[in-house]
Amino acid sequence: MFAVTATRFDADEPLNGLALGERSDPEPPAGWTTVTVRAAALNHHDLWSLRGVGLRAEQLPMILGCDAAGVDEDGNEVIVHAVVGDPARGGGDETLDPKRTLLSELHDGTLAEKVAVPRRNLVPKPPELTFEEAACLPTAWLTAYRMLFDKADVAPGGSVLVQGAGGGVASAAIVLGAAAGLRVYATSRSAAKREQALELGATAAVEPGARLPERVDAVIETVGEATWSHSLKSLRPGGRVVVSGATSGQLPPAELNRVFFLQLSVVGSTMGTRDQLDRLAKFLVATGARPRIDRVLPLREARDGFAAMAEGDVFGKVVFTV
Repeated sequence: MFAVTATRFDADEPLNGLALGERSDPEPPAGWTTVTVRAAALNHHDLWSLRGVGLRAEQLPMILGCDAAGVDEDGNEVIVHAVVGDPARGGGDETLDPKRTLLSELHDGTLAEKVAVPRRNLVPKPPELTFEEAACLPTAWLTAYRMLFDKADVAPGGSVLVQGAGGGVASAAIVLGAAAGLRVYATSRSAAKREQALELGATAAVEPGARLPERVDAVIETVGEATWSHSLKSLRPGGRVVVSGATSGQLPPAELNRVFFLQLSVVGSTMGTRDQLDRLAKFLVATGARPRIDRVLPLREARDGFAAMAEGDVFGKVVFTV
């Protein structure tokens, strides 16, 4: 089968380790099954893998990719849940399993004509969603869904700040928050991306660090060091900042005086459960919200998609079709 594979690491030029070509078809172990991929989406996780983050040299070659939608062995249209874990070990939540992993970290990923996954990782694809739309959901969109509606627990009519509007999780949070009836404020250094955030449904889009029209109930934080102080200053007393990434650095000043005096909460979040992925897909059907897709390319042209992401030349998801 044709697949997109990491063959070596290069921290400075990650595409140097990218290989496109034939690989052996997957042989699923007991309890696993095979999905014929129709569409797969690209994530920054794939670029980090090519830089050697989360992988060891002895694991190479590794087929990249976390996100996919396709057809299972019985002909059902499905979305692939990327978290490989045991809910029992996580108290009912596979993301809390100490041994959990993502596709393309321990097991070959989704950027291929076929992918092997645990049977429980298959979620029915609603017919209202295209394969390209469904393929966007398992990583960035699921992460945003869990951050907003589980960890932040913002009710309709509430308010939220989304830092770094151009990122995959951030742009998903804008769409989901607006669809749920939240007042969504977004930040970006780019005027073009601030305008695009408004198109996605943001109430207002401002430069990083700018004063907001109101203090918000929650902040969706994926940027980290560069925006941390602004995130804390933007919260109402008793508000919470939900963190799922730190692309600008992981060691900001904690500002503990502000945290305890205003009784703020700092909550970590990673990915989401299979059931949350199922609810996310149903939420999109019910609201009409859809992922913003930057471009769709054939899988055999995956290098172009990787290059665009590495250059920061995307707003929304890069999707590959098979």
